[in-house]
Amino acid sequence: MKFILLPLLFLASAFTSAQQLDTPNYTVEIQQLCPEGEVQCQQVLYKGTSKVSGASIELKGTAWHSVCADGVTPCRFLGYQFKNGRIRYLVHESGLLQVIGSSDRVLVEEQGVWDYQKDSQQGTQQEQPNHNTKPEPKAKA
Repeated sequence: MKFILLPLLFLASAFTSAQQLDTPNYTVEIQQLCPEGEVQCQQVLYKGTSKVSGASIELKGTAWHSVCADGVTPCRFLGYQFKNGRIRYLVHESGLLQVIGSSDRVLVEEQGVWDYQKDSQQGTQQEQPNHNTKPEPKAKA
């Protein structure tokens, strides 16, 4: 049985990347459970912990992209979005954490700093992922 589980654990770790966002009052861990290169990851985990109270929340959500001119194709990576009932949690690529309640009332808005981590079997290495889905057009000289 152990020999069957070991390859499954290795396979699962190959599809996992983790990032941490530190804001003045919160630590947010984002874990993508999709294969690298999948543009619109629909399996993202959020764990937010208050630095003041120690309370934490875990949510499931998705990657968040703008839509290209055709109205269908994902263009620019914007961050991640999560829902807890009527409350939306937005984690922007820029490091902005927003928690938005009903009637679009902003409950939390804090700028943070990303600490990118990529999990691998060899250990953890620091890496800044490229979230762009389309190459930027080159400027004409």
